[in-house]
Amino acid sequence: MGAGHSHDTGEATPRNRLLIAFSITASVFVIEVIGAVITGSLALLVDAAHMLTDVIGLAMAVTAAHLMNRPPSDRYTFGLRRAEVLAALAQAALLLGVGIFALVEGIRRLFEPPEIASGSLLFFGIVGLVANIASLLVLMSGRTRNLNMRAAFLEVFNDALGSVGVIVSAILIATLGWYQADAVAGILIALLIIPRTFILLRASGSVLLESTPPGLDLAEVRRHILELPQVVAVHDLHASQVSTDLPTLTAHVVVDDTLTPEQSARLLQELQECVADHFPVSIEHATFQIEPQSHPGEHTTHA
Repeated sequence: MGAGHSHDTGEATPRNRLLIAFSITASVFVIEVIGAVITGSLALLVDAAHMLTDVIGLAMAVTAAHLMNRPPSDRYTFGLRRAEVLAALAQAALLLGVGIFALVEGIRRLFEPPEIASGSLLFFGIVGLVANIASLLVLMSGRTRNLNMRAAFLEVFNDALGSVGVIVSAILIATLGWYQADAVAGILIALLIIPRTFILLRASGSVLLESTPPGLDLAEVRRHILELPQVVAVHDLHASQVSTDLPTLTAHVVVDDTLTPEQSARLLQELQECVADHFPVSIEHATFQIEPQSHPGEHTTHA
């Protein structure tokens, strides 16, 4: 006997917010490319390249949001919720490439700093910062929704930091004539980008490798189940995530042979309530297989 839950969680990702952020970012990317050509600034070029990855990343995020919101089907029984993770993984890879480029080019320019038009650089930096702040405000409330929104917010946040770096370097060049400030800003942007990409890569990889949801202690889950009346053993206990907002759990629960059908029904309800209510991670999509102790099943060979 088994039981499971299937829930409609509504729209997984707010697509309209992503579309607004995408439109703003794409517009600023064009402006920054023009600015990088005019000023010759590495910081602005890096920020423009970073902005390009954001344009691509946000386009992927919008696509993923559309796919995630499609209903389940016989072929995709959970829908396309995992598109969130694939999009976040791709965005992280793009950000990592930009970060490495900025780091290498910044070090080179420390020794060969080009002359840069600080006034134009300051103007384009301010335009970028204003646009990034607008995008951040649009994405702010949904940033913890899932990995897709987290990746989109992270990209725009890094862009905002990049714009600050561009502004500071423009001021230093204008006031002190220190052209290396542009290279230093590019390097600092890279150092801000790279660690965050590894965090995102790790989170995405964790879901794809079907690791236990963060915050869920399977040993504690097993202990709770074994405390239920007439439960003898638990085996094949697995927990993973289809997406960051859809954790799942399955288990085979071995029970005493005296358990009646009515008691089995009550036990199933208790099991589902246990994993949904008693742990930091609420698992509403849980499937349990009830096995009598005398059943010649897998419980004789599995822990």
